[in-house]
Amino acid sequence: QVCELPSMIAYTLFRRLFDEESGSVPRDKLVKFWTGRGLVTAPPAKRAFECLRPDSQNHLLFQDLWPLLECVLRYHPGLEFLAETQEFQRKYAETVIHRIFYSLNKSGSGRLTFQEFRSGDLMDALCALDRENDINKILKFFSYEHFYVIYCKFWELDQDHDFLLDKNDLAHYSNCALSYVIVERIFEEAPRKFKANTPPGKMCYEDFVWFILSEEDKTTDTALTYWFRCVDLDGDGVIRPREMLYFYEEQLRRLEGWNQEPVQFEDLLCQLHDMLAPAKEGAFTLRDLKRTKPQSGLFFSALFSLHKFVSFENRDPFAQRAEAAEFAGLSDWDKFAKIEYFR
Repeated sequence: QVCELPSMIAYTLFRRLFDEESGSVPRDKLVKFWTGRGLVTAPPAKRAFECLRPDSQNHLLFQDLWPLLECVLRYHPGLEFLAETQEFQRKYAETVIHRIFYSLNKSGSGRLTFQEFRSGDLMDALCALDRENDINKILKFFSYEHFYVIYCKFWELDQDHDFLLDKNDLAHYSNCALSYVIVERIFEEAPRKFKANTPPGKMCYEDFVWFILSEEDKTTDTALTYWFRCVDLDGDGVIRPREMLYFYEEQLRRLEGWNQEPVQFEDLLCQLHDMLAPAKEGAFTLRDLKRTKPQSGLFFSALFSLHKFVSFENRDPFAQRAEAAEFAGLSDWDKFAKIEYFR
């Protein structure tokens, strides 16, 4: 209350400045920290960022958010049931931090700047932790149900439970929904470099979190960037019909194997062109895709995500309206996680 901070940030600051001998936070230590970082008149986001930022850097790294998640796990009533399961506590915290960086760190650098921190919605989520005892109602980042869905999806694919996936493991995601050529591109590290020191040909949990968030909600800028890099084979910043055809050829064969009436590439190209109206005919840029959200997600699903493409082609307007009413206000990710958790 004194510092006007969300309680989880305040707990983190308390632990940072805590003096073991006195068993409290010395007043002069708090004043020195507060004035030294210019926080007396700073807005709440700046105060929160500075409470997390180490002295030696002007950004936040993955490990800099661990103290915050330790406080969430320790003090939020909605996570009391995890008190005796250290492994799940660790995985929950890891997943939440990955989600925060996925959403806020637009540069993908792994270094979260204050500008990114301020422009994201982490502060809203932290304030929601103070108002809401049900952790699953805080859909941004902290929902335990969302974590559980991600973790279980990974666990199902990780047959030998070494916390690493290979191409064959990932190809089985969602009942083999993805084409093998897109799996190849992911393992070529086209959308993002895999975590350092991951064995060659393997995907770790962190990279899976980025994958599943991108696959199940293609309406976000991060997801569109992820898949754009996969399909832009020559890396020139433009997706052209020849690159689209490279991916769609396998999709077409799979459609025929499902006894689905195939959509010929020329027809698909016209459909996507009409839907997205790129600035230059026959050349889709990332800007074009971001400008036409949420429709632009279909662009990628049509090329390599079989179930989503078939679902779109066979859509029922009445069922769509009923679904829209049932999941009103939810993002594609929120909807997916809700369905999967109760499956």
